[in-house]
Amino acid sequence: MRQHPEQTILRHMPAGVATLQGPELRYGFVNEAMETVLGGPAPEGTPVAQHPGFLAPDLLDVMRRVYASGRPFTAKAYCLALPGAGSPNRYYDLTLEPFHETDDAITGLLLFAVDVTAQEEARQQAHRLAVETRRLDTRLRVLTETVPQITFTLDAKGHYEYVSPQWHYYTGQPPTAAVDAIWPLLIHPDDRLRVLYQSEAARAAGTGWSYEYRLRRHDGQYRWLLSRALPEQLHTPGEPVFWHGALTEIHDQRELTEALRRGEAELRFLADSIPELIWTATAEGLIDYYNRHTGEYTGLTQDELGPTGWVNLLAPREQAEAARQWVHSMATGEPFEGVFRMRRHDGQYRWHIIRAQQLADGQGLRWFGACTDIDDQHRLREVLQTQYNELARTNHDLDTFVYTASHDLRQPLVNLRGLFDELSRVATFDDPQASPMLRMVEDALAQLELTIKDLAATVQDQRGLSAPAERLDLRSITDEILLGLRTQFEQTGATLEFDLDGAPTLHYGRANLRSILHNLISNALKFAHPERPARIRVRSYLLDGQPVLSVQDNGLGMDVPQSHSPDFRPFTRQHTHVPGAGVGMYLVQRILTSRGGHLEVASTLGEGTTFTVHWATTQPGA
Repeated sequence: MRQHPEQTILRHMPAGVATLQGPELRYGFVNEAMETVLGGPAPEGTPVAQHPGFLAPDLLDVMRRVYASGRPFTAKAYCLALPGAGSPNRYYDLTLEPFHETDDAITGLLLFAVDVTAQEEARQQAHRLAVETRRLDTRLRVLTETVPQITFTLDAKGHYEYVSPQWHYYTGQPPTAAVDAIWPLLIHPDDRLRVLYQSEAARAAGTGWSYEYRLRRHDGQYRWLLSRALPEQLHTPGEPVFWHGALTEIHDQRELTEALRRGEAELRFLADSIPELIWTATAEGLIDYYNRHTGEYTGLTQDELGPTGWVNLLAPREQAEAARQWVHSMATGEPFEGVFRMRRHDGQYRWHIIRAQQLADGQGLRWFGACTDIDDQHRLREVLQTQYNELARTNHDLDTFVYTASHDLRQPLVNLRGLFDELSRVATFDDPQASPMLRMVEDALAQLELTIKDLAATVQDQRGLSAPAERLDLRSITDEILLGLRTQFEQTGATLEFDLDGAPTLHYGRANLRSILHNLISNALKFAHPERPARIRVRSYLLDGQPVLSVQDNGLGMDVPQSHSPDFRPFTRQHTHVPGAGVGMYLVQRILTSRGGHLEVASTLGEGTTFTVHWATTQPGA
C-alpha cells in the first residue's frame, strides 16, 4: 500500500507519534519511534488496553479521561520503566491531543512522545548536586564557626568577603565594624608593613601564603598568629577571584620554641650533668637521645644502645613486662613508671625507678624519661624490713615476758598481802610510828597490786590492736562497761548522761572499743572533784561525715598543751594523790593511733575535762 509523503516523514521522525481511534482507543498509525516506546510493533486496530506495551495503567486511565473530556494533556518527563533487571528508565514528554473528523464528535487521540531522558537525567543530577552543595556548604559553615581558628575569605582586591564569629570574639570588635579598616590597625606596628606587603604580593601572584604576625587581642595583648590562605579559581584558566584562609594562635608554641631554642645548650648541659639516666623518645616510643651519664653508666655508645636501649638493659625476666607497660603508655598517653633491675657497665643488675612523661612541644609529641638508681635504698629497705620483723618478734616476746611476769608475781603478792594482814591483826608495836608505817606498807602493797594488774591489762590490750573490726552498737558496749562500774557509781553518787543518736554504731574492734570506753569513763570517776558529785556525759555524733565520740566530766581537770593533742606516756600521771599506774590514757592513745584515729583533750584545772575521740579518717558505710 502506497504511503503518503506525510506518513513517510512521520514514520521516521525521532519523536514518537501514534493515533488512537474510537472510544476503545485502537491503534491506527504508529511510527518507529513510538514502537520503541511501546516495546514493539502495535497491531493496527488493537485496543491500547490489550497491547499497552510499556505504558503504565495510570497513563491508560488518563487517555480515557482525555478522550471523554476533549481537553488535551501534557506530561513532562514521564518515566517509563523498561522491563528487565538493570534496565535504565526512560523519560518522555507525552502529549495527548483529541482529534475530530467532524466539528463536534471526538474520534480519537494523537499521542506524541519526545525522549527527554538525557535532559531529565541532567536535571536530576543538577538537583542532587545542588542538594549536596547546600549540605556541604552548611557543614563547612558549621565547621568554620566551631573550630578554634578564625576563618576568612578575601576577594581579588583584598576585601574581606567573610570572617567567622571567632574574629569578633578574639579581637573584641563588634560585628558592625568594617574588617577591612580595622584589621591593619590591630596588627603589631613592627609587623604591619611586612604583613600588608606579603598579602598583597601573594594576591598579585595568584598564590597562597603562610606567615606569622602579632595581632592585638580583646584584652590589648599582642599574640602571635599563623595566617594561611589558598586561592580559588572559579573558572580555569584565569586569575583567582577568592582566597580562603585561617588564623591560628601559635603564641604559646612560638614562645616555647623560642625558649627551647635559647635554652637548648643549657638544657643539654644540665641533662649531661645529672647523675641519672636521662633519655627522650619519639611518639612511637623509639629513643632518640641519651645523656652523657647513660653512656658512662652502661658502658655503651648511643648507637649500641639503639632505639630500645633501656628495655634491653633490664633483667631478662623483666623485659617483657616493661615492654608491655611501655607500649600501653604510648597507646594511652599515660605516664610510665616501674621499678626494674638494670645492668650496669660491670654486669651488675641494680634496682632503678624508670619514669617517663609525654610532652607536646615544637617537635611534636615526645617522651621524656629518667632511670634513677635506687639499689642502695632498695637494699636498705630490705634490711629495715628484716629489722622491723625482728623488732616485732622481740616486742611480742617482751609482751609475753611482761604478761607472764605480772601473772607469776600475783601469787607472791597474794601471799605477802595475807602475811601483812595477819601481822596487822595479831602483832602489837610500842613504836608511835607503827600506825603510819603500816599505812605506808598498805599503800605500797595496793600500788604494787594495781601496777601488776595494769601491766597485764596493757599487754593484753596491745595484743588486741590487730583484732578484726565489726559493726558495733555503742549503747550495748557502754551498758556492758557500766555493769562492771556499777559499784563505783553507787559509792560516788555519780550520774551519767547518754546522747548516742547522732552516730549510734561504729565499725571497730570490739576489745579495743571496750578498752577505750572503760578507760575514759573510769578515769572520769577516778578523778572526780572531791567537792561535788561526778557528772559524766557521753556523746556520739558525726563531724564532716565521720563518727566522733566525746566524754565530758566535771572533775579535777588537767594541764593540757595548746595543741589539744597531748602525748600520753606510760606511768606518767598529773594527779599523784589518786591511785593508779598511769597507763590507761597511754593505751587509749595507742589503740586510736594504730587504727588511724586520734585523741583531742580540752580541760580546765578544777572544772573538768572533755576527751574527743576521732575514730578514723573513713568509716565503712559512713
